[in-house]
Amino acid sequence: MKRYLAICLLLLAQVTVAQTPVNVDKEFDFAAKQYALMLKSHPDITKFPQSTKPDGSPDDRTSDWWCSGFFGGSLWHLYERTKDPVWKEAANKWTMAVAKEQNNTGTHDLGFMLYCPFGNGYRLTKNPAYPPILLTGAKSLSTRFDPKRGVIKSWNKFLTYDYPVIIDNMMNLEFLFWAAKTSGNKDYYNLSVTHADNTMKNHYRPDYSSYHVVCYNPDGTVAAKKTAQGYADNSAWARGQAWGLYGYTVMYRETKDKKYLEHARHIADFYLNHPNLPTDKIPYWDFNAPNIPSEERDASAGAITAAALLELCTYGGPSAKTYYQSAVKMLESLSSPTYRANLGENNNFILKHSVGHKPQKSEVDTPIIYADYYYLEALLRYDALRKKPAFRS
Repeated sequence: MKRYLAICLLLLAQVTVAQTPVNVDKEFDFAAKQYALMLKSHPDITKFPQSTKPDGSPDDRTSDWWCSGFFGGSLWHLYERTKDPVWKEAANKWTMAVAKEQNNTGTHDLGFMLYCPFGNGYRLTKNPAYPPILLTGAKSLSTRFDPKRGVIKSWNKFLTYDYPVIIDNMMNLEFLFWAAKTSGNKDYYNLSVTHADNTMKNHYRPDYSSYHVVCYNPDGTVAAKKTAQGYADNSAWARGQAWGLYGYTVMYRETKDKKYLEHARHIADFYLNHPNLPTDKIPYWDFNAPNIPSEERDASAGAITAAALLELCTYGGPSAKTYYQSAVKMLESLSSPTYRANLGENNNFILKHSVGHKPQKSEVDTPIIYADYYYLEALLRYDALRKKPAFRS
């Protein structure tokens, strides 16, 4: 997994900033205290922290839930920052708790479930037990790719459609690129490129916003373009735009094909220049939600976008400075009392005010585990960049 130090090698001198730095030490100190409480409140490793129920009680899930890998991944972020063996032990424990999902061929979310914990864990510790699990998981994930359609199937069914593909699926490709390099199996690389190309072709509108769900016919033609978690079929669901931005930035990193870099930049420009993006850079849950400015914000979309921009800015270009400064503003906002919880509150999650699935009234204005994961990842990336002369304020 290429992460913070590798990304720093790509810095370009024209990117300079003059912003108030986020206090990364302070934020990780808080995160460590909050997650120590989270560990204490979760002695059972079959109950994965996810969110908060409407009655205020913790909402935990099982290992086959698509978010099960984010808690272990967040613990690895804490270990990476602190080098404290306590976090290493906890991260390994919660990582191995999802190991059985390596054989799960019924979901497309194995990148989240396996690569976030095992990938980070292997990058940091080179634990020899991790790669076999990851490679089995990659094989399971690849069974959901249909060459005729040229995309990895997401859900097993959506409405009346048998082959739905969601923009979130771009986040699995980093996992498959790792598997290709580790195993020598080029099929993983090739199917990732094919999936990304067809997603670029069919998910994106002329303004570089993305549909959430594209449904395919058996011959590979598009049957429908829909949304599930966004406001409307033609709206720009905020987290979906973030998934695409992150995914195509990874595509450029792994292939060096400039069409992916240009596409990522176009997505970023759509996002950052949208008239409905608030001044604190944390988006409403959907850019086209009908009751803006009274709609809920989505801190998770802000965290994912910040992490993506902090890689995208390292690839240069005329907007690199804007990408960096926008990401820093997002981190400043997320680190403020508006979005960051108080110690011991928020069911021990770090961030408040995320939105999971508003149309189904699920996880609306709540903490969600993946918001914490990408927030911590973005802080690590930001700190690594600030140590390079071109990024010092």
